[in-house]
Amino acid sequence: MSKDLYSGLMGYVILIIMVLIGVAFLTLLERKVLGYMQIRSGPNKVGIFGMLQPFSDGMKLFSKESVVPFLSNYLIYYFSPVFSFFLVFFLWSVIPYGWGLVNFNFGFVFFLCCLSFSVYGVMIAGWSSNSMYALIGSLRSVAQTISYEVSLGFIFFCLLIMINSFSLLEFKLYQFYVWFICYMYPLFLMMFTSMLAETNRTPFDLAEGESELVSGFNVEYSSGGFALIFLAEYSSILLMSLMIGVMFLGGNFTSFFFLILLGLISFLFIWLRGTLPRYRYDKLMNLCWKSYLPVSLLLVVFYFNLKLFLILVMGDFWLKNCA
Repeated sequence: MSKDLYSGLMGYVILIIMVLIGVAFLTLLERKVLGYMQIRSGPNKVGIFGMLQPFSDGMKLFSKESVVPFLSNYLIYYFSPVFSFFLVFFLWSVIPYGWGLVNFNFGFVFFLCCLSFSVYGVMIAGWSSNSMYALIGSLRSVAQTISYEVSLGFIFFCLLIMINSFSLLEFKLYQFYVWFICYMYPLFLMMFTSMLAETNRTPFDLAEGESELVSGFNVEYSSGGFALIFLAEYSSILLMSLMIGVMFLGGNFTSFFFLILLGLISFLFIWLRGTLPRYRYDKLMNLCWKSYLPVSLLLVVFYFNLKLFLILVMGDFWLKNCA
């Protein structure tokens, strides 16, 4: 095996370890923040200030007995959390780290394809459990995710028009002087809300409405299967926070300030969970089809004309300077 292959494999191993550690401390941050918002302290017994609580919970989950429903489709039921878990790491591999991993020109297209596949993990998990509660939860999740992927696609298309490339590395180049959030603020708000719906987070956690659907599509999962679904959800939150930072907040991966921004966006996901009530399902769908979809279509036309105007103006400017 060549040196490049070894370095690539080591890069992926380090990536998986770092993402899992990040997810562990994100869950601890969520429990601490929600605890203080509800005037209690949260986890504070295991380790200093509860720092070892996520690792204790992980060991407990993976050491418990895995209960399988008698009438479930066993193989599909068993492998659907594994599918969801590894699909998230395919998405993480797209991020242009600049060392040891794959950076390719069509990373944006690959990201959209893998994002579309995430629906299947939830759908198959709910169907293979052979439980009506799990099936209803998965159907609601699939309808929600597919609906918001349409408007999210048009939002991404606005960004692609501005950078004129499918490579995520171009975002850093085009935001060198001005971040995209400064003149694409409505688009940023729409994208952030759509990311909340894509990751099934409050106030759009209709798939896991514990008060309505007994935890939704994962109601029959326990032990390792539940842990993998949990890890996939929280690593996708970290990934979406990173993508928002790349697309709107400079995209400078080598900067320590970018890591602070990533933490603040992840904190915003948690803050909204402790603040907002769950959205009603018909209003969730109306928000997507009657508000975000027409507005995103209009913004595609607007940013296309803006880009064309900038090209014409800058073209005339360069021609005059060259003459």
